[in-house]
Amino acid sequence: MSLSVLSPKRAPTTGQAAPSALYDVPGPKARARHLVYGVVASLALLALVAWVIHLLVDTGQFAYVKWRPFGYVGVQELLLRGLGNTLKAFALAAVLALALGAVLAAGRLSEHRLLRWGSTLLVEFFRAMPVLVMIFFVFVALQVQALPALVTGLTLYNGSVLAEVFRSGVNSVDRGQREAAYALGMRKTQVMVHVLVPQAVRAMLPTIISQLVVALKDTSLGFLITYEEFLHAGRLIAINMDYTMPFIPVVMVVSAIYIGLCMLLSWFANRVARRERGNVKNEAVPVGPAEAAPTMPGTRM
Repeated sequence: MSLSVLSPKRAPTTGQAAPSALYDVPGPKARARHLVYGVVASLALLALVAWVIHLLVDTGQFAYVKWRPFGYVGVQELLLRGLGNTLKAFALAAVLALALGAVLAAGRLSEHRLLRWGSTLLVEFFRAMPVLVMIFFVFVALQVQALPALVTGLTLYNGSVLAEVFRSGVNSVDRGQREAAYALGMRKTQVMVHVLVPQAVRAMLPTIISQLVVALKDTSLGFLITYEEFLHAGRLIAINMDYTMPFIPVVMVVSAIYIGLCMLLSWFANRVARRERGNVKNEAVPVGPAEAAPTMPGTRM
């Protein structure tokens, strides 16, 4: 719900670029120059990709003997089991990190000084600690199993980062929204839930998804503590074959699946963002122009 008053905006003339406060609108020469830059950069990228493919073909990385292991049922089951373990660790870490981030962000936005200072200390500490150090500490020092240790490390780090994302998103909402909500008699919790958070979500969503993608990729650290995730399964395939080591094919397969998962997560985020933009609860309500109030009988204008 937005409490802002919409002012009429004049639509730009057809064929004319909308003005921007951040940069000057490029003219015809600048657009032509940008097109040339884009074509040159695309050709350079295609040349680089072609060179890499040539090197892979030249070193025999596409030979049948290196790709034959992926046709074995045991290898396929190993990869699927590793992928399932990766998704399980990511799902647990994502849910817990979002919850932890919301709690720490609420603490940092609290009016109570002790709670605010404590939340700030936790956020700064876990943001500064390397993820691998936290995972090893939980796994070795606390004698925790591999999956809980991995999820704990990912939750603490990503939750502290998301706490700053949530806090910044809420603070980015126009101050007038908060003041108008208080003027309507809303309590602080109602203002946060019904006014600030719905507007902040649209600004926070890209950063939240980026951080979740980081959490998804960081699940690969689990192979260092013998957690049988996707990268661990690929490593077993690469080093335990009797014939030529299919290291590069394994890297190509694992990388392609990781990229596909990240793209799927981004697609889901864009879909949610479009639904949020189309939600009438998150749109500003137009208010008509002020009119003169009717006068009381016996008074003059």
